[in-house]
Amino acid sequence: MTPRMTPLELMTKLISFPTVSRDTNIPLIDWVAEYLSSHGIESHRYIDPEQPKHALFAHAGPWEEGALVLSGHTDVVPIDGQPWESDPFTVTERDGRYYGRGTCDMKGFDALAIWALVEAHYAQVKRPLQIALSFDEEVGCTGAPPMIQAMQGVVPKGSAVIVGEPSTMQAVTGHKGGIGFNTHLVGFEVHSSLLHTGVNAIMAGAKLIEWANDVNSDNMAAKPTETAAMFDPPFTTAHVGVIEGGTAHNITAKDCKFAMDFRVVPGEDKDKWGTAYLKKVREVEKQMQAIVPETYIETSTRFDVPALQPEKEGEAEQIVRQITGDNASHKVSYGTEAGQFQEAGYSAVICGPGDIAQAHQPNEYIEVAQFEAGHDFMRKLVTRLQG
Repeated sequence: MTPRMTPLELMTKLISFPTVSRDTNIPLIDWVAEYLSSHGIESHRYIDPEQPKHALFAHAGPWEEGALVLSGHTDVVPIDGQPWESDPFTVTERDGRYYGRGTCDMKGFDALAIWALVEAHYAQVKRPLQIALSFDEEVGCTGAPPMIQAMQGVVPKGSAVIVGEPSTMQAVTGHKGGIGFNTHLVGFEVHSSLLHTGVNAIMAGAKLIEWANDVNSDNMAAKPTETAAMFDPPFTTAHVGVIEGGTAHNITAKDCKFAMDFRVVPGEDKDKWGTAYLKKVREVEKQMQAIVPETYIETSTRFDVPALQPEKEGEAEQIVRQITGDNASHKVSYGTEAGQFQEAGYSAVICGPGDIAQAHQPNEYIEVAQFEAGHDFMRKLVTRLQG
């Protein structure tokens, strides 16, 4: 029998797999499946039909509905251009911290979840425990929905989910939703001295970006709803972070590309914001085509992530609060897979070790004390599941 690994040993192994979102995660999933199998736990996969990526889910305890699900993602963000002081894919301990890509976001939690599942198996818990490890969370939470769908009917339906994004082990009960659009404006090149006869894609795109500025100004000025007031900022935001295009300073730009992203407070319809943006796109496109008919604007959905709605006496929240003793209200403006589980009928909460401020940073780390707090949480959780 394979020896049971400690959480630190598990995290060290998981981080050794460079599962940047643009690359495969299959070697990591293969290893997890083999490790669980060595302890008598059968795992199941969702296999992406278009790219070499797998999700994994597994069940321990009685084969019945009502499991508690521990949810994490296996992908990490790139290290390109970041000034790391140690190997990003080797866990390095110094100054009371574990350094490595994914220690905080979120292979530290993944390791704790795997540890807890194996312990639950040997403890013969009375209430089942499941883990769900997704892919492509970092590129728009696109891997979780098909994984959640694949779980149905393969393992008994769980009732509550703890999504282990770094929250310093606090119970986060709400987050904004999001929707984003890749946008490509195709203009018409002429010499800039004759710009009125061409279509400058960058300047046309600027109209869409200015529209986003107006949206933000209007939303900031409006009185927030009771739900919106829980968030910082207490309103829906529109944002463009990267823009590219153009050939030369004296040529009207033929191309302009950017992503328009919305972070939408719970209670608002994110599709409404998408519809409003696409309406503005068609308006600008009409202006372009009035000058040169063959110009156009292409859009495609980049991500579509539901909000995590605060639940009244939600089961997942109550479990986390009873174990941690945290009774404060915590809301965040970033998105997670929690809202996707909630949409699928699970009670959901966010609770994981580490500070979100360290996510995606060079020299990413998790405090040793935070990792140990996560381990203590899992010990208490397994004890709780024993009845």
